[in-house]
Amino acid sequence: MFLKNAWYVAAWDHEIGRALTPVRILDQPIVLYRTEAGAVAALEDACPHRKLPLSMGRLKGDQVECGYHGLTFDAAGTCTRVPGAERIPHRACVRSYPVAERYGLVWVWTGDPAHADEGAIFDIPEWGNPDWGVNRGDAMTLECNYLYMTDNLLDPSHVAWVHQSSFGGAGTDETPLNTDVHDKGVTVWRWMMDTPPAPFYAQFLSFAGNCDRKQHYEVHWPSHAIIKAIFTPAGTGGEDRPLHPQAFVMDSYNFMTPVSATETRYYWFQMRNFAPHDADVSARFAKSVRGAFEEDRVILNAVQKGMDAMQTPNLDLAIDLGPLRFRNRLRKMIEAETETGTAEPARA
Repeated sequence: MFLKNAWYVAAWDHEIGRALTPVRILDQPIVLYRTEAGAVAALEDACPHRKLPLSMGRLKGDQVECGYHGLTFDAAGTCTRVPGAERIPHRACVRSYPVAERYGLVWVWTGDPAHADEGAIFDIPEWGNPDWGVNRGDAMTLECNYLYMTDNLLDPSHVAWVHQSSFGGAGTDETPLNTDVHDKGVTVWRWMMDTPPAPFYAQFLSFAGNCDRKQHYEVHWPSHAIIKAIFTPAGTGGEDRPLHPQAFVMDSYNFMTPVSATETRYYWFQMRNFAPHDADVSARFAKSVRGAFEEDRVILNAVQKGMDAMQTPNLDLAIDLGPLRFRNRLRKMIEAETETGTAEPARA
């Protein structure tokens, strides 16, 4: 079901402070908080005594006191106090999780701590580049399995029907797709030539008339994605050609965190190659992107219900090649991890 040796987004960094914050990742209850020095700690959210969530307790300094009988644990999960006991039982400890902060997000490693390499976190080369604008993004909960979202993000064709007033446009219903499998994941892409720009993007283009448009949908194992949108003046686009000086580029970074088998927490932000300091542009991006992703949520929540209630087998189409290749490789990674207890970590 889940790949454990991987980094998953647990929260936006501003959501974690000097309070006990419960989250759930891969069906594992975790409590997050910041130490007095500002570092994020992540502990198993269950006291070993009667399994009361530690998030229902109290933060005292950098230690968590259980709200039932006062057992206390430091940021490493070591029990430092058992009221009324002469000694602390050796089993009186909770699991601690490696944590990293990057891109304004808090990441938690759910697998073997020995493999928790921060270098495996999704790389964003333009992060911090003053020439690129950032829409700080948002989050939502999807009532579906995370793989339905990875399917969606490896499916450029769905925009023609789900996002007709935003990301859709001419060519998104019939232009053939290309599928590449690489070391980190799967990419589905295509160029659509000499077409009117899609409604969402048209307002931001610095050129008039038709465009050449690239859809680049890339998902890395286990569940992180970059969706790249490129618009250039008609006749200037195409693979392996230098970008036109007026080219519009938007990179949408998407991070799906499995909560359970039927619930996913979805985080995102966008980067753009224009108007780096324009707050109005960022606000318009945020509103429009949120609206489009709400359209996805409605569809995917209904897909989960439909698949759960299916009376006949579902049908796979040619457009499902990318999602199926992604799922097949991920399944093998999970099987290898399950069989050996550890496996090569996912590098996003």
